[in-house]
Amino acid sequence: MKHTFDLLKTGEELNKATKALVMVHGRGGSAVDIVRLAPHLSVDGYAVLAPQATNNSWYPHSFMVPTIQNEPWLTAALQVMEQTVQQILDAGIDTEHIYFFGFSQGACLTLEFLARNARKYGGAAAIIGGLIGETIQQERYHGDFGQMPILLATSHPDFHVPQMRVHESAEILRGLHADVTEKIYEHAGHTILQEEIDLANRLIFR
Repeated sequence: MKHTFDLLKTGEELNKATKALVMVHGRGGSAVDIVRLAPHLSVDGYAVLAPQATNNSWYPHSFMVPTIQNEPWLTAALQVMEQTVQQILDAGIDTEHIYFFGFSQGACLTLEFLARNARKYGGAAAIIGGLIGETIQQERYHGDFGQMPILLATSHPDFHVPQMRVHESAEILRGLHADVTEKIYEHAGHTILQEEIDLANRLIFR
């Protein structure tokens, strides 16, 4: 399976913007859904790009099954992320002015993409997500975030994303020199909270 490269663009025109935000939807969601959050983020003047997963899912199974069970969908999804970032770079926007916001399955995909080729982007907010795999395979991850800010916010408990995986992911990201903030909200449900939006604005989109 290969995801069709389907990109929703809103905000400032890409060839006029100096900053860009990549928004990645969760399982069963859509690019249209996730970009509805953009007006609540401090991203005025940003180009906003949201890739759309084929059949509204980036990969078929839990992010915590053996990675091979989510192939070839996972590799195809990572390629969509790479294509999205490359389109931004081709428009002349510097790496340090590219930002990310992902929710649930989209948060997992965002973190996996970033950690496999760590660079100093502008920052990333991952709401209810962690690195992908039955166990975290540290050898997959390399590069240097150069103290790029990353927010990992989650609910506890969460049926899809165990709190321990969020902690383990944070440690891997710190090992790649990211400035990671973890925030756990008790019994908040599998959703995006206003508090998480506010925190992302303070830490990432400042």
